[in-house]
Amino acid sequence: MSLDYLSPPRYSGGGDYKVGDIMQLKEALDELRKNKKRKFDQTVDLLISLRSIDLRRDNISLVATIPHKIKDKKVCGFLESKSELVHTITKPEFDRYKDKAALKALISDYDFFIASAKLMPSVATTFGKALGPAGKMPSPQLGVIMQETSEAIRQTVERISKSVKIRAKEPSIKVAIGRESMSDEHIMENIRAVFRDVIAALPAQKENVRKVMIKTTMGKPVVVEGL
Repeated sequence: MSLDYLSPPRYSGGGDYKVGDIMQLKEALDELRKNKKRKFDQTVDLLISLRSIDLRRDNISLVATIPHKIKDKKVCGFLESKSELVHTITKPEFDRYKDKAALKALISDYDFFIASAKLMPSVATTFGKALGPAGKMPSPQLGVIMQETSEAIRQTVERISKSVKIRAKEPSIKVAIGRESMSDEHIMENIRAVFRDVIAALPAQKENVRKVMIKTTMGKPVVVEGL
């Protein structure tokens, strides 16, 4: 993808990089690696600035699949029977989460929630008002299990480990696509996979993209082209 319309100059190498210089993806990652090392494994984020988007009309919400897992994710299941694969909350246990403190703690403790299709009406009633705004409500796209079997749960958890949820609340998207400890090749493959899925979800696709950047948790952003 060309970002010629952005006007900042391309990075020609040699000399200090300035925010606004445009670089190919591998060059951008090389530049990111020059940032000061921290005492933790920083997240690598993909930032996509959007244009000509009306979020009141255009609902940008999707689950992107990445080829390389970023981290282990804690998954909780609303299931009819206890599972050895995930922490399970069965229907008789729902009432305890009418307590707001217990519900808040549950949502903060888990990255993803899955549910048996048969329990979804009860899940929506009991947990929907809290899980929805948190972006953690089980959905047919990722999280609702039609047949509650160990294999179906295992496959769903495996998919979740290589999925990222994306929801635009403003005319920009920020999504974690890797960690510093991952190889450049794996980070680049994750970036391209997420970018492809985001483009497909935009009403005018690439025409809705104003700028693409990558950054580490504590680093400065680097503008990218060539995706």
